[in-house]
Amino acid sequence: MAIQTCEIHMMGTNIQLSVEHNKPRIILDEIIMRLHEFDKRFSIHDPGSELMEVNNNAGVKPVKVHPDLYKLIKIGKEHSSADNSYLNIAIGPLVQAWQIGSNEAHRPTPETIQKLLGKINARGIILNDQAQTVFLKQREMFIDLGAIAKGFIADLIIGDLDAMNVSAGLINLGGNVMTYGNAPKHEDNFWRIGIQHPFQVRGTYIAVVKALNQSVVTSGIYERKSIIDNQTYHHILDPNTGYPITTDIASLTVVSKKSIDGEIWTSRLFGQPSEQIINSLEQIKHVEGIVITKNGDLLYSTGIKPYLNQLVT
Repeated sequence: MAIQTCEIHMMGTNIQLSVEHNKPRIILDEIIMRLHEFDKRFSIHDPGSELMEVNNNAGVKPVKVHPDLYKLIKIGKEHSSADNSYLNIAIGPLVQAWQIGSNEAHRPTPETIQKLLGKINARGIILNDQAQTVFLKQREMFIDLGAIAKGFIADLIIGDLDAMNVSAGLINLGGNVMTYGNAPKHEDNFWRIGIQHPFQVRGTYIAVVKALNQSVVTSGIYERKSIIDNQTYHHILDPNTGYPITTDIASLTVVSKKSIDGEIWTSRLFGQPSEQIINSLEQIKHVEGIVITKNGDLLYSTGIKPYLNQLVT
């Protein structure tokens, strides 16, 4: 068995792939081809993507979509409509208005934000299970799956690795890490996943998590930001206010069996206070988490303690 690694830039992030197989290059090429296929389906940056066809027909007509896209939108609508959820896949109009992290970033006027808040209700996404169609009730509604698509894609890729008899692999979709099989070079078989220190240069870790056939998803206010009128704004928007979320946490990491669950819970919980996030995580089966506060404190759910190594800061 040979191990081979590659890195590509796609979906607005650097993607790292590593597989252990008799013919690793063939496997990597297959995964990259699949990633291009997914990008064409779920992207809001490609005007010709399947998701953009849905958005371009907002308030006009239902659009029949691929089963994978339909499934992801249905999952996203369910969790966006849950009580006290900070996940909202209909938040696209606000994301477009702020454009945080791009050269066009600017602060929308209060009037603009108030207007857009009326167009981000996920319950306005009308799904037809039989026809597999998606319809956005209002013009200017806009689905953005950026908060959950990478997790969904990672789970699909793991299915491909299994079908191709890959013995071990790691997928890093920019803050979303998925481990598969036993980690090479570690006698205990666990992979070591570094948790980025929110206040230091990229590649500096505040902790290391041991994971085996698990996903490690991290979301943080340090990941993408812009300075507008001498004020720094991060990219995680509050669907209740239309402004970047005000919180005492700098990052939230969720460890789960399925990567989509990590994406869902980092997004749903991010706006809660740190202690409340940990309390919430304690109630969710098969999900563990780590919170790093703006003060540099590290909090974690009880189940992750045996697998967590906090580094000297």
